[in-house]
Amino acid sequence: MIKRILGIGLLVFLIGMTVVSLLDIGEEQATNVNPEEGNQKGAGIVPPGETGIETGHYAPDFKVETLSGETFQLSDLRGQKVILNFWASWCGPCKEEMPEMQKFHEEYGDQIKVVAVNLTGSDSGIKTVREYVEKNGYTYPIPLDKNSEIQDEYSIYNVPTTYFIGTDGKVQQPPKLGPMDYDYMVEMMNKLT
Repeated sequence: MIKRILGIGLLVFLIGMTVVSLLDIGEEQATNVNPEEGNQKGAGIVPPGETGIETGHYAPDFKVETLSGETFQLSDLRGQKVILNFWASWCGPCKEEMPEMQKFHEEYGDQIKVVAVNLTGSDSGIKTVREYVEKNGYTYPIPLDKNSEIQDEYSIYNVPTTYFIGTDGKVQQPPKLGPMDYDYMVEMMNKLT
């Protein structure tokens, strides 16, 4: 009888400790939100210490084929403001922001370049990407990261992720993890020099 009471007591104690631990983790996550980055919903996680390209550093150059079959090189846009977005066709939050990016591109495409790099190496294939883009009428450049080299270079662990590059070729604002809306893109454009 005493063993049974001790066993039940130990079980109740362990359950209690688990509940307290879970509550502490939830509270810690709720208080560790960076207000500059806003709502960080997206598909994926960022490992500890991984922040991608830091503000003030040059955006790494890359040269790849676009969905339309053209060659795209990021350094060709030097002297222009650039919104560099990373996305995948399976990503729900990406699908949420892409119409906003199209609207922004149509309105401000002469002032800032919107570039949406498809993470083709981890996507569902070029055919799926092409069908999705054509179905929705997206007209901004879509470079294809077929071997995940750009994804690795930019430390993309969360999609969508967006970098804001100034005319000097440097990342001038912290990256946005999660979907953007039209107003946010206008705000970022106005902060770039």
